[in-house]
This record gives sequence, structure tokens and C-alpha cells, in this order.
Amino acid sequence: MHYLLLFIAAVFVNNVVLSQFLGICPFFGVSKKVSTATGMGAAVTFVLAISTMVTFLIQKFVLTPLNLDFLQTISFILVIATLVQMLEMVLKKVSPPLYQALGVFLPLITTNCCVLGVAILVIQKEFNFLESLVYSISIGIGFLLAMVVFAGMRKQIEKANTPKAMKNVPIAMIAASILAMSFMGFTGIA
Repeated sequence: MHYLLLFIAAVFVNNVVLSQFLGICPFFGVSKKVSTATGMGAAVTFVLAISTMVTFLIQKFVLTPLNLDFLQTISFILVIATLVQMLEMVLKKVSPPLYQALGVFLPLITTNCCVLGVAILVIQKEFNFLESLVYSISIGIGFLLAMVVFAGMRKQIEKANTPKAMKNVPIAMIAASILAMSFMGFTGIA
């Protein structure tokens, strides 16, 4: 039951994009097409899960025992950058269309504050390994959900007769704020 509540809270209540405002760059940058948003969300979920596991182990078995906690941020950044480079190479070979669709946004995962933020949050919340894994995957699913829903909203907004001054970024900001408010409705669940 604890893991289910952790999952629900991470996906809906504490959605990393809509309530914690982490990962905003890809949220606005890659959310113009549902397919691209889905690919980016899946890539971020994968990187979140792998990087959280690796950084958790580095923190527990290297940094903390050697009293090197002050190196947490820099070591986590290096791990995340390495994992993203590996993901980029795999996507290039396995799925060239997805690799091309993501284009310049794939390296953005390296600097996506969502990935680093989750790695640090797991340590701060003192989760065990399984809780860390469930939390990171749940955060990734929440990121994916927010990306896909927002991409769908943007697709519908393009069809609407929007005033010229409100096109693109202004209407996207308004739509994102409405989406964030809709996720606030889940607050009492977990």
C-alpha cells in the first residue's frame, strides 16, 4: 500500500512539472507534437530510473561512507550526463526516427533539472532502494503524463481561433497553468 501511495503522489499530487516546476524546458520545448512528447517522456522516465538507481548506490556506498557528501551534486551530474550519452547512442541505433524527432532536445535531458532534482530528493527523503526506484519511475510517468496531455492541449489550441497577440508562448503558458490547476484537484488523494 505504501508503494501505491508513493506512486499516486508522485504521478498526480506532486507532479514534477506541474507542482514542483522541474523539467519546464522540455515541457514547453518538446510538447508541440504528441509523438515527440511521448518519446521525450519515455526517455526521461528511463533516464530517471537508471540515474536514480546509480546515484543512490554512489551516495550510499561511496559518498556517505567516505564523508564526501559535498561531491553529491557534481558526481550526480556526471552520472546523468554519462547515462544520457549512452541513451543517445542506443536511440540512434535502435530508433533513428525517434532520435531525429527528439533532435536537440535529447541532450537537454542532461541538463533537465527534473533528473538531478529527483536524484537529490531521493537522498533527502531518505528512501530505501526500492522506494527510490518506485519514486523515480512514478515521477517519470507523471512527467510523461503531463507532457502528453499538454501536447494534446497544444494541438487543439492550434486549431482554435486564437488572437494574434496570444499565439504560441502566451497561450501555452495559460494552458499550462490551467493544466497545473487541474492536477491540484488530486491533492487530497495521497
